[in-house]
This record gives sequence, structure tokens and C-alpha cells, in this order.
Amino acid sequence: MTEFCSTSCKTRDHASFGECIRAKGLQVAPIANLSGSKAWDAELDAYRSARRQGVQPAGTTMKQTTEAMEISQRTGKAFQADNVMGSIS
Repeated sequence: MTEFCSTSCKTRDHASFGECIRAKGLQVAPIANLSGSKAWDAELDAYRSARRQGVQPAGTTMKQTTEAMEISQRTGKAFQADNVMGSIS
């Protein structure tokens, strides 16, 4: 079934183009930076958690989210990045 194989296929015996590509062991989306991905997911999870609690950090980084949560805990009011003075007074 050569009509389904890629031009560089050595065996040319695959039932579909997908089978041919899978046989090559190609990775379409390799997870090259798994630790970076986990850190990014953790930052976004922390930001989502803060937003669910009514806190509005200045950004989505862990530092910004942590600072907003700490200010909220110290003041007893949900920190709002767009109204800092109202959040801390």
C-alpha cells in the first residue's frame, strides 16, 4: 500500500499515512521542558486560586500572586491591583 506512505518511508507497507508516521517514532509535540511546564502551570493555578478568592494580582507570575495574597492577609481585604490604595486602606 505504497500510496499511504511518506516519500521517505523505507518499508512502504503501511495501511495509512498516520501508521507510517507513527512507525517513524516522530513526536509532534515533544515535552522538552517538563519542569518549565509544571512551573508555569503552578503559577497559573495560584493566580486562578487568588482570583477565586477575590484577589486581583498585578500579573500572573508567582511573585505577583504571592505578594497580592500576602497583602490581602495582612490587611484583611482582597488586594486589587487596579486600586492599590483602596485595597490597603
